[in-house]
Amino acid sequence: MLKELGANYIGDNSFGFFVWAPLRKSVQLKIVSPSEKIIQMEKLENGYFGTVVKDIEEDARYVYILDEEIERPDPASRFQPDGVHKPSQIIRHDTFRWEDSDFELPLEDYIIYELHVGTFTPEGTFKAIIPKLPYLKELGVTALELMPVAQFPGARNWGYDGVYPFAVQNTYGGPDALKSLVNECHKNGLAVILDVVYNHLGPEGNYLGDFAPYFTDRYKAPWGQAINFDGPLSDEVRRYFIENALYWVEKFHIDALRIDAVHGIFDFSAKHFLSELRETVKERASRKVYLIAESDLNDVRLINPPDKGGYGLDAQWNDDFHHALHTLLTGEQQGYYKDFGKLWHMTKALKEGFVYSGQYSEFRKRRHGSSSSDRPARQFVVFCQNHDQVGNRMAGDRLSESQPLEKIKLAAAMVILSPYIPLLFMGEEYGETAPFQYFTSHSDKALAEAVTRGRKEEFAAFKWQREIPDPQSESTFLRSKINTELHNTGNHRILFDFYKTLIRMRKELPPLKNLSKDNMEVKDYEPQKVILIKRWHGNEQLLLAVNFNETTVQIDNPFDGTWQKVFDSSSDKWAGTGNDFFVKIDRLLQLNPYSLSLYRMEM
Repeated sequence: MLKELGANYIGDNSFGFFVWAPLRKSVQLKIVSPSEKIIQMEKLENGYFGTVVKDIEEDARYVYILDEEIERPDPASRFQPDGVHKPSQIIRHDTFRWEDSDFELPLEDYIIYELHVGTFTPEGTFKAIIPKLPYLKELGVTALELMPVAQFPGARNWGYDGVYPFAVQNTYGGPDALKSLVNECHKNGLAVILDVVYNHLGPEGNYLGDFAPYFTDRYKAPWGQAINFDGPLSDEVRRYFIENALYWVEKFHIDALRIDAVHGIFDFSAKHFLSELRETVKERASRKVYLIAESDLNDVRLINPPDKGGYGLDAQWNDDFHHALHTLLTGEQQGYYKDFGKLWHMTKALKEGFVYSGQYSEFRKRRHGSSSSDRPARQFVVFCQNHDQVGNRMAGDRLSESQPLEKIKLAAAMVILSPYIPLLFMGEEYGETAPFQYFTSHSDKALAEAVTRGRKEEFAAFKWQREIPDPQSESTFLRSKINTELHNTGNHRILFDFYKTLIRMRKELPPLKNLSKDNMEVKDYEPQKVILIKRWHGNEQLLLAVNFNETTVQIDNPFDGTWQKVFDSSSDKWAGTGNDFFVKIDRLLQLNPYSLSLYRMEM
């Protein structure tokens, strides 16, 4: 019996083909190579069509013929070797030899490194990442997050224009190459997070609407047609995306899914798609998997447990933490940054997670968010840079381009030593000099022009005085490639060692390793622009003293006891102006400009 969408090996050298096409009277399977033949598919229940083909040639390519007129690739294609407009290819998943059967990493131990496959290495492939794994192990990260790898048009794209959610990008190396990367990551103790897009499909090569009502005009999505999650025939649409999530987990051993822009998933049914996704994945997955949402709604329902009316997702990205930190360091007030810039914003982000929990937002011109004060720290992913916050700047400029070393170090320390799950964006660990810009390789000229026009409109609120790099130009893509070899030179080496030290302390010091908002006390001093954070676990206590002031500040320590300094971001060891000796203090703290000092209480 056919159970899975797409073309699947069912044993005895046979493949089952299963497609949903309720809009069509007939569907034929056309094998186009190595030898051509056409097979009439059987019409099944709920608008499905299926057939079994015996003795099919290895790597056979095929299309579906709809109503004997239109030829289209498989909506659940496993591989598009020649791109989005060409035939699909069958793939056997049972032949790959996995060596990671016992791998599992608790979510609270994730230290995430986000990368874009095409720009992380000169080759821009999965295979080329594997020799870099020792580098990532040396850095100390524990989880690799891949930006979307589902098939997109052309060879250059961030991945959010994918149009075949089940097909691994051909220019990255295809399905087996991704499996090899995941396998090697697990052998090196690294979890793998995959970014998936369930709020829209890209515009070029998007043929799903020829088969079924996957899309709806009832809602307006910013990136393309909204997915039909709650209208007529939406049960099978939901099945398609839930089956996709299970596909990545089961066939590729992905450990966690980062679900892109869930605020673009429109669903007013009694059980939200995300809730059904979580229930089904947790029930049917044969391995532990985490679901992490990205959202700009500050809606705690995403991560609240079902008994509190939530969807029960494991974690979500917290943009408020980034915005609070970014504005304190840069002074920027354009766009959504106008809602931030006060010290209390950073303090609240540290204490609770969301800064906006129902207050009025000047940027949105309305109240925004809900309180996250009672949600565990392990449910929030924080960062000072990521693909959005860098790539969606007009020039794709990183902090290392515009900010001095002391501010860059302070940003890193705030993220890595926070009580939340830290995320680093590729290259930030050594101060990469290349930008990360928005790039595409659409074949449709009118579409390419529309993309460029849309980027200009998107940046209007920020009033940046720079020319937008042409997304279609190959030079924009090549300019965005990073060079990890920089980490061996000059201040890049110092910064890399600084990141390593922060990560090591996070892993080794119990108050930092154990994520808890409860075992933490935070005090802020607005005039001095100082935040003091006391964290503890068992009998061990730490004090983090943070100075966001451009001048040296002296402040009384409100926490009793004798404290010994064990780390100072402004130390001359880290190319700062401070000293490198360990000092003891009880009351008076002296903090260098834009610095974070760590003290341990003497017992």
